[in-house]
Amino acid sequence: MALKVELKPGERIILGTVVITNDNQRTRLFIEGNAPILRQKDIMTPEDADSPARRIYLVVQMVYLESDFEKYREEYMALTKDIVAAAPSMLPQIEAINNEILNQNPYKALKCARRLIAYEEEILSHATHRSAGLQQSGEDHLKSA
Repeated sequence: MALKVELKPGERIILGTVVITNDNQRTRLFIEGNAPILRQKDIMTPEDADSPARRIYLVVQMVYLESDFEKYREEYMALTKDIVAAAPSMLPQIEAINNEILNQNPYKALKCARRLIAYEEEILSHATHRSAGLQQSGEDHLKSA
């Protein structure tokens, strides 16, 4: 059974190691075979990998697209070690990614890496709100003094 993919005008898709860009009209593709496929919304570029979780996603993405964990093992291990050292609460998400990689399910590992990014954003959001609250509290204290 073929995978049906509909592309919007100008939308990109990665099929294996090839980037395909749609022209100026909607297109429907039927893809048969076992090549790794990523839609534009799931593609992480090196420029977009601006946080620890996003860098992990980028490495897992390359593992998925190239079907070669060994090529990226050292980089992946260093990144995961650093993120867990900085934020130990991320360990369950890292373990989920590791399990999918070990079970040779790189696409599922990519989904787990997407959840890691969401968790990282949640942590940063809480830290930003807390920092803003502490700053406001300090300003209020100075005003009353």
